[in-house]
Amino acid sequence: MAQHDESGDPGLVARVLRGDKNAYEGLVRGHSQAVARIVSAHVPAGQVDELIQETFVRAYVSLAAYRGDSPFSHWLSVIAVRACHDFWRARYRSRETPHADLSEAGRAMVDNTAGEDDTPFDQGLYGHEASKLLTAALDRLSATDRMVLVLTCLEERSTAEAAALLGISRANVKIRAFRARKALRAMLETTISER
Repeated sequence: MAQHDESGDPGLVARVLRGDKNAYEGLVRGHSQAVARIVSAHVPAGQVDELIQETFVRAYVSLAAYRGDSPFSHWLSVIAVRACHDFWRARYRSRETPHADLSEAGRAMVDNTAGEDDTPFDQGLYGHEASKLLTAALDRLSATDRMVLVLTCLEERSTAEAAALLGISRANVKIRAFRARKALRAMLETTISER
């Protein structure tokens, strides 16, 4: 199935570039689920539909830049990841305070779920609560550091792949991942020890 979708992409791209705007619908149909998976892994659920649309608008506008030296799906994935990255950068710029602390409910969750010993991720911290705590900690990182951690640690992508998706160097990915993991660990330990 994926092979059929890939073989049709160059023809659809060529038709769009010749002025057949309806051919773009075929590209959207063929890749909407893949874009949705990428976007839903990186932004809050309420923003997914908007970012999917943003991804396809960006792709349409820059379609002439697609050289065809890699599969269309890969080119579109880069656009989707960068749209998510831009979402977080815009969101962080528009914050009233640079780093929001955990809410009272978040602190109560830590109080109720952390174990008695000093281990930050004791067996009392599970599922939804752990996800909320991780999200709150990730929200304190810069947009790029957040994307680097999600891509390399949570999605287990290679340094090279993360660098290509974000448009930064491999060395920058490694440095950011190291620093972000260290900062994230410190934030989580501090939040749990404050209980």
